Amino acid sequence: MSKVVAESGRREAAPQARTGDRGRGVAQYVAEFERFDRDVASQQPAWLAEARRTAIARFTELGFPTARQETWRFTSVAPIVDRTTVPAGDGLASVGGDVLRRLTLDGASALAVFVNGRFAPQLSALSTLPKDVVVSPLSAALESHATLVEAHLTRVANQPNQAFVALNTAFLADGALVSIPAHTILPAPLHLLFISTGQSDATAVSHPRVLIVAGEHSQAQIIESYAGAGERPYFTNAVTEVVAGAGAVIDHYKLQRESSQAFHLGAMYVEAQRGSNFSSHSLTLGGSLVRNDVMAVLRGEGIDCTLNGLYLGGGTTLVDNHTTIDHALPHGGSHEVYKGILWGRARAVFNGKIIVRPDAQKTDAKQTNKALLLSDDAQINTKPELEIFANDVKCTHGAAIGQLDEDALFYLRARGLGQAEARAMLIRAFAGDIINRMNVPALRALVETALLTQLPREAAA
Repeated sequence: MSKVVAESGRREAAPQARTGDRGRGVAQYVAEFERFDRDVASQQPAWLAEARRTAIARFTELGFPTARQETWRFTSVAPIVDRTTVPAGDGLASVGGDVLRRLTLDGASALAVFVNGRFAPQLSALSTLPKDVVVSPLSAALESHATLVEAHLTRVANQPNQAFVALNTAFLADGALVSIPAHTILPAPLHLLFISTGQSDATAVSHPRVLIVAGEHSQAQIIESYAGAGERPYFTNAVTEVVAGAGAVIDHYKLQRESSQAFHLGAMYVEAQRGSNFSSHSLTLGGSLVRNDVMAVLRGEGIDCTLNGLYLGGGTTLVDNHTTIDHALPHGGSHEVYKGILWGRARAVFNGKIIVRPDAQKTDAKQTNKALLLSDDAQINTKPELEIFANDVKCTHGAAIGQLDEDALFYLRARGLGQAEARAMLIRAFAGDIINRMNVPALRALVETALLTQLPREAAA
């Protein structure tokens, strides 16, 4: 049977790496931080240098998470900790025209490309952006948009107990700033493409950072995608901060199609204001060890938040999705649907939490997690959670895990379909609920192709 579990001041030296189980592997990052800090501190404002030093101190104190922590109980980061890592190099030579064509999407209004976490202007196309819309490398925005960046960068993702967020902040050097002025509408999606190249001698590490600030009553579709240029092992540790102004509408897509030997840990923190509408679509189509954290704080009345997710995992892949929607004020709504398809010996984790604060009366929140297991050795651990501190609310959650319906298979085969065709049709129907919610045709087509090419060869038998 398939396995199912429900459940600026004076410069100071970086602190000494802690010892013991949770401190294992920290020393190499602390030593690298010393070199990194010497190189970039003079090029950054004092507040950011101080934030980075505070972050490395916190990372040193925390160490890497272990299975003794509830939020990491089913996900071991030992494959990352035990490896020798080096900062990712330039990597541009590995990104040829064929790689770029494979990873770009049709229909985007603009393309910003980052290689190993650094902006690559020669690969980007930003000239078609509407007036006053800013898409800039963070390294430049620290000077050109200093006030805006200081007001939000590291403030939205202020998570003192998240070791990998602290690590990202400690090594913050570049990434993307997206600023959309009030009452501005982007006519087509904006694509932020992060490409990792890897190295032959060790696991290359990059720490991309994205800051998205949407003004009042602005509207935008933003695609944030991560991919590998080859099959060398690498580690991407990404953090995204989103600020949705009053009445803003943001349709965000995270497309993760890292290489089969890659590690991807990504965290997105959302701060939504009154009357805004934020939707997130998390698409996991690659990687060896993948963790996606999403935390949305709804700080105003009448906010609507949607979190959708679809993940595919085969072989020995591990995909971990942790989500939190925090309703702080009344008349808010949230809708969450995550679906996974697993085969081989793949494992998945889903932990979805909805928090309703005492002042958040009239909240309407729904959460659903479903997983389709295509082999006897696939496994998922699922844990939906509700924390409700108000009494006039509507909140539901549910989880369903199972295999393909044998009666449905028999019905389709009785009408002339082969075994592989029948299974593929049922798998497509299972994923269709998420695919049909996506408003970007190029992404829908990409996911459809992934279902056709990744699944039948391994899951049709």
